[in-house]
Amino acid sequence: MGLSWMAWTWPTAAFFGFIALCLVTMTVWELKSPGGAPRHGILGLDTTRGDRLFISLLGSAFIFLAWLGLMGPPLWAPLAIAIVWAVLVFRYV
Repeated sequence: MGLSWMAWTWPTAAFFGFIALCLVTMTVWELKSPGGAPRHGILGLDTTRGDRLFISLLGSAFIFLAWLGLMGPPLWAPLAIAIVWAVLVFRYV
């Protein structure tokens, strides 16, 4: 079974590459500077760096899906929204 079932375009490869880069970066960051105790943010949850990464990636996925469902293909605006979302999550959650 080959990989012909997957539409391997450059955006698809960039997406998976970005996820891999996030995981490697978080691993190196955690090894270099251990996170210590979880932080209590505005959501009322105790979160670690990995939790905040997961929340930001999950939220970004919903931002992109909502944009595609409501507005259509130009994806620069949801990319900017997702980056702002990730910064806010890492800062306040």
